[in-house]
Parts: sequence; structure tokens; C-alpha cells
Amino acid sequence: MTVRRFLVALAVALAVLALDQGTKLWVLGAFAHGESVEVLPVFALTYVRNHGAAWGMFQGAQLWLAAFGVLAVAACLVFWRKIFGEHPLSAPIAGLLLGGVVGNLIDRVRLGYVVDFLDFHWGASHFPCFNVADSAICVAVAALIVLQWVCGEENGKRRTENGGARQAGDGRG
Repeated sequence: MTVRRFLVALAVALAVLALDQGTKLWVLGAFAHGESVEVLPVFALTYVRNHGAAWGMFQGAQLWLAAFGVLAVAACLVFWRKIFGEHPLSAPIAGLLLGGVVGNLIDRVRLGYVVDFLDFHWGASHFPCFNVADSAICVAVAALIVLQWVCGEENGKRRTENGGARQAGDGRG
């Protein structure tokens, strides 16, 4: 990993972290737990305490979820090249992922739960509330999948153009 890519990842992570923690602090100061303010017919700001993971899974497993967050950050840092590759978009993707994971980890350690407040709904059907950190994590994971798919196809084309992959027993190994 180059210094430039590291700095890009760090800048994106810090921006995500600042936006995430800033919006959560605002929600904690402006809303009572459970309070909801309709912003658009399909969107509200609703203060929810999430004692679990995404979509409320693993309720009450704060210690395990915090440990998983620490391990996820450590794995991203240790296995950077393997996970994110050398593509120019790998640094901002890593920053999104790290900023999101650290943002929710701070909540778990400081509050014992994650502050969620973005509430999309259609009539009485509500998508589970989420926050900026959750959004950053989802965008990063989706971008990683697309990047792996695109880069995987490019690598496959290169192997085909270079005579294909080596096969067992072909004398080239």
C-alpha cells in the first residue's frame, strides 16, 4: 500500500467517522428515544437504540459485536492488499468500510448500543432504521463486490490473452 493510498483511505475514514458521530450526537441531543419526525412521505428521522447488528440481528450480543468490530478493523489493516487490491478505488472503499465499522464500534463501547435514526418507509412498512456508518459499510461492501467482479473479469481476459491458466501436468510448473 502506498502512502498516498493510505492517506486517501484515512481521509475517507475520518470523514465518515466525523459525519457519523456528528449526526449521532445531534440525534442524541435533539430526540427522545423513540421520537420520530417525518421529513418526507417516505422518510423520517427516528431515534432508535440498536442493541444488535444490522436489521436488529444478534440483540444483546454487544461484547461479541464489539469484538467482531475490532477484529474486522484489524483484518482490514493486516490484509489490506488481499482484501482491497491495488485498484485506485480500493483506498476510498477501505476508508468507507473502516470509518463505518469504527463509527458503530464507538457507539457500542461508549453507549452499549448503536444509535440509528434514518427511517425509510412505505405506508406502514418500515425498512429497519440505520445510520451513516451503516450506509458507509453497505456502500463499501457493494463497491468491493463490483470491484472484484470487474477486476476478476479483467484478470480472466488477461489470462486468456496470455494463453490461459496453467493446467496440472502441462510441464510449466
